[in-house]
Amino acid sequence: MGRFATTVALYEKLRPPYPTEFFRTVSARLGLSERHRLIDLGTGPGLLALGFAPYVGRIVGVDPEPGMLAEARQAAQRAGEDFTLIEGKAEALPVDVGQFDIVTIGRALHWLEPDATAGLLDRLVAPGGVIAICSSNSAADERNAWVEAYNRARRDWSGAADGVRYGRQVALRLAGSRFRAGETIAVESRHAVRVEQLARRMLTFSSSSPAVLGDKVEDMLRDVEQRLLPFSHSGALDEVVVSTAQIAR
Repeated sequence: MGRFATTVALYEKLRPPYPTEFFRTVSARLGLSERHRLIDLGTGPGLLALGFAPYVGRIVGVDPEPGMLAEARQAAQRAGEDFTLIEGKAEALPVDVGQFDIVTIGRALHWLEPDATAGLLDRLVAPGGVIAICSSNSAADERNAWVEAYNRARRDWSGAADGVRYGRQVALRLAGSRFRAGETIAVESRHAVRVEQLARRMLTFSSSSPAVLGDKVEDMLRDVEQRLLPFSHSGALDEVVVSTAQIAR
């Protein structure tokens, strides 16, 4: 069973969403068109692949988790999109997979093996192509008054620390390749989210998945909800999400 096997059904619905404006803005900035080919490494349920689908001509998604690929396939069918899905680790992609004008990497960035990633990127990206390292996170400041309490709960229940800073993760994966991180494209969005949805979002992280928590899942959900309720209005919170694409050329 894969690391995210017990989170598949929750992932797409509960993680901070990428808004439509994010894909429109990034695509316009990069000048994407139907002649461009895109490969999404660690595609999961296909959030990035589907988001960029209207702006490119060909898409390939890669993920080692069969359940995630099944979700991506169903999401593509619902959206009327058709793209290739490959089961396996990105680092093990065969040479004949070809080259792409844009390589996208989302929340799977830290799962890529640093030593193997440089060579992978060098052979996947076509001349003149780019890498877009994407993320979508709750703004960690006063715009989300509840986020500190939420992150504290996450640490308490999963032991998850801040770990290696995101910028350092990017540098580690690009080290040894011909690419260097450049501009960051950011799009801010706001939406309402229920307290119980935020609590269940905890289950989408590998360190606090149902497989890890076992019979403590309900205890965790109750605890997180209690911590968030003081910040809510009728059980709902405003969430400001910052979606970014760091471009490497």
